[in-house]
Amino acid sequence: MPDLFHTLHGHDLGFLKIIARAWGLELQAPDADTALPILIAGMSNRLLAQEIIETLPTLARQAVHALLDNEGQLSWSLFCRRFGEVRTMGAGKRDRERPDLNPASPAEVLWYRGLIGKAFFNLPPEPQEYAYIPEDLLAILEPLAIENSVPFGTPAFSEKYQHPLPVSLRILDDTCTLLAALRSNLPLSSFEDEMLAIPSPVLIGLCKAAGLIDGEQNPNLEKLRQFLEADQAQALAMLVKAWKSSHSFNDLRFVPGLVFEGEWQNDALQTRTVILSMIRQLPAESWWSLPAFIQAVRERQPDFQRPAGDYDSWFIRHAETGSYLRGFSSWDEVDGDLLQFIISGPLHWLGMVELAAPQPGADPVAFRLSQWAGMLWEDNPPKGFTAETGSIHINRDGTIRISQHAPRAERYQISRFCEWEILKNGVYHYHVTPSSLERAAKQGLQPTHLHTFLSRIPDLPIPPSLLKALNRFEKRGTQAWLEKATLLRVDTPEIIEALQKSPAARHISDVLNPTTVLVKAGKLEKVRNALAELGYLVD
Repeated sequence: MPDLFHTLHGHDLGFLKIIARAWGLELQAPDADTALPILIAGMSNRLLAQEIIETLPTLARQAVHALLDNEGQLSWSLFCRRFGEVRTMGAGKRDRERPDLNPASPAEVLWYRGLIGKAFFNLPPEPQEYAYIPEDLLAILEPLAIENSVPFGTPAFSEKYQHPLPVSLRILDDTCTLLAALRSNLPLSSFEDEMLAIPSPVLIGLCKAAGLIDGEQNPNLEKLRQFLEADQAQALAMLVKAWKSSHSFNDLRFVPGLVFEGEWQNDALQTRTVILSMIRQLPAESWWSLPAFIQAVRERQPDFQRPAGDYDSWFIRHAETGSYLRGFSSWDEVDGDLLQFIISGPLHWLGMVELAAPQPGADPVAFRLSQWAGMLWEDNPPKGFTAETGSIHINRDGTIRISQHAPRAERYQISRFCEWEILKNGVYHYHVTPSSLERAAKQGLQPTHLHTFLSRIPDLPIPPSLLKALNRFEKRGTQAWLEKATLLRVDTPEIIEALQKSPAARHISDVLNPTTVLVKAGKLEKVRNALAELGYLVD
């Protein structure tokens, strides 16, 4: 950043004298070039500089600390939005109106004390205009930043965290479920509501970030094997690392209630990195107010995801109202909701943040770092996880019950041969059926593969009836099936004979006897109408 010399160079003598009076300095010089080094020498006095900061009006002092919190610089648009504009005026108007004595904003208070400058900096994500503290002055004031450094937000009141929502390993279970479904070509709609706690789009994005699936959602078999065979702590650390470092996982796009249009791009990784740095500043083991945290970010660092403070070029609509969310007035609905989502979503699902609510079933309003967070921040597996030793039960009717605590690799393999039913009370319910075996066959899996796999699981009794059924299916395919149909009974065979000669004959599946037939599912009305045309009314 520019120092005091380059910040004040080019200003007229009158402006330099205004700064000198604010600092209590005598400035007897015939011109600006002579006055500048004298002024800089006086402003470089450490004790005087700190005294100047301490005697600033409250809002102006907050503006200095906002700059100190951000390494001495803030985008000019953000700085002015928070602390007001610096009015543009020539030397004559300035000397008449004396803005140094009648400042219109905290920004003007700092400007006419020489505490800030304005310049273009070529910094990521793009060059833009910044407000800054001159470099040599910043070195003097940095101890104030350390003394006044505070985390974002405030602690939560005790009544706000009466009902904690602890972290869990559910994300490992749901990821296993999703991977098995993708491998088996199961539609998400067939199991999502019954078996997933985490939204499937989020899981898919996370699996892509971790390299478990490709862009077409095809599993990477080697990565998949490593994930399923890793112990729980290693698997969780794998997902956390992938999320933290991913360019492709775009948290903003998963925020509920938002619709995105156009070709604009946001830097998801940069945004996530900034948010995580804010959260890491929070005191360990302390419950923190989620609304207060979001409000503090809005006040102190609202542009955390916006290049150059741009609130107009992203086309985002509110899903319910259809209205476009543009301008800083929409910060709560977009940027604030993103913070809410990341804390109560990925950070919680990945085991890094615990949540709490004031009462059961209420939305979380407090959060704190979990006991796993310290290790996961450094991409290390947490300690103290138990082994996956949950039970598997196979019944004679082909139903299979698998505990959530059973090895993920075993559930993944078994589920590929089954119809999926529900997750209830921590147990996955599956059923071996001809349809499920036919679907498995399309993936190159035969009934003998299921028999071989089940036989390798220690202490798992396999009912002989299931083994016999698997053997028969492999040899002969489906031998029995159930279907829905409507039974039509008539009092004379002539009615059936007439119906078989009509166009409605194609709606009859089977003739059971001369006076009874089966009507195909969904064709009852067509048969009823055909009989009416033949002169028979159907009850």
